[in-house]
Amino acid sequence: MLDLRWIREEPDAVKQRLATRGNPSETSSSIDRILALDEERRALIGEGDALKARRNAVSQEVGVRKRRGESADDVIGEMRAVGDRIGEVDARLRQVEAEIDDVLLRTPNVPDGSVPEGGEESNAIMREWGSPREFDFAPRPHWEIAAELGLLDLAAGARVAGSGFPAFKGPGARLQRALVNWMLDLHREEHGYTEVAPPFVVTQVSMAGTGQFPKFVEEGDAYELAADGLYLVPTAEVPVTNFHREEMLDAAQLPIAYTAYSPCFRREAGAAGKDTRGLLRVHQFDKVELVRFERPEDSAGALERLTGHAERVLQLLGLPYRVVLLAGGDLGFSSTKTYDLEVWAPGVGRWLEVSSCSNFLDYQARRASIRFRPSPGEKPEFVHTLNGSGLALPRTTVAIIENGQQADGSVVVPEALRPYVGTDLFSA
Repeated sequence: MLDLRWIREEPDAVKQRLATRGNPSETSSSIDRILALDEERRALIGEGDALKARRNAVSQEVGVRKRRGESADDVIGEMRAVGDRIGEVDARLRQVEAEIDDVLLRTPNVPDGSVPEGGEESNAIMREWGSPREFDFAPRPHWEIAAELGLLDLAAGARVAGSGFPAFKGPGARLQRALVNWMLDLHREEHGYTEVAPPFVVTQVSMAGTGQFPKFVEEGDAYELAADGLYLVPTAEVPVTNFHREEMLDAAQLPIAYTAYSPCFRREAGAAGKDTRGLLRVHQFDKVELVRFERPEDSAGALERLTGHAERVLQLLGLPYRVVLLAGGDLGFSSTKTYDLEVWAPGVGRWLEVSSCSNFLDYQARRASIRFRPSPGEKPEFVHTLNGSGLALPRTTVAIIENGQQADGSVVVPEALRPYVGTDLFSA
């Protein structure tokens, strides 16, 4: 969440930065509401402290009078009235503080100054790698090729769980396992990440810690296990970031870098009817995640390095891609700056997002209370958190199939994956 002190001291600057997300009147109203509640909170604290001081003084006076054998009925009556008011003030203070927390939880992170204003149309292409393949035949979409080669059985997945839950078979299933194992090995061995295996369900507190609660949940995108107070993970970012919730990290540990595999579950409630063919948009998918905890002064550079780690996956797979800087109106709720990696898929004729690499500054760390002490005796600071997909499998699989397709219907397996898949060609 945002720093309340910063909002109090520089409200116009906060409003200006938030306005780059769009809906400036809505975000301005949220900041005004926070300021009004904060002013009331401070007034209540002042009144409560004064009343408690008066109660202590009256209590002492009652003791003095009783020791003298004098009546203390008048001051006892005052003390009761003061006590009643203290109860009212404390109750209202708890209510106001809860309201402040609620508004802060619903207020998104401020975009970085380098982020373009506007919506998706203002996203900026930063660089491209590779050239789209030129075909001497009409490239086909992945769902046709995968069905013919027995890689994918969408009908079986739909029978089991409904649409949006794909089933992989034979070499297609091996490809999914190969991608996960290879990417984990790459990030662990070449990029220095520590591999972790997180739970695939999380609490509401964990969802709040990374920014998926309340917005993501209330918008209907989360799969909730209500009887247990748990949610299926929408991304490994949630459990892995919360590994250090409410911890004071040793400065010597930083940076901490984790890589993790998880299945991901998303209802995609706001995208109903979009990209429903094949693997373009699904409710369950596999992903390898990269999560970093950094000193504040290092997080900007860490975002560039993390993005490079995700790019390395695409380079080794030989897939043409581009790096896109998201505009303010296209940023995720918790992010201050995000690069999307989009891979070219010739069968559908589109650039497909396979990774989002984001810097959250201290936004998540404030929500999850993840701090470090820069040096012994110094005041604790919040760490900066970052994460990125390294990569998400469905659209990576789309790109592998569509870029590797041959005129005879077979698919060439990228060289880097061959030791993991056990073949260099998928064929009928």
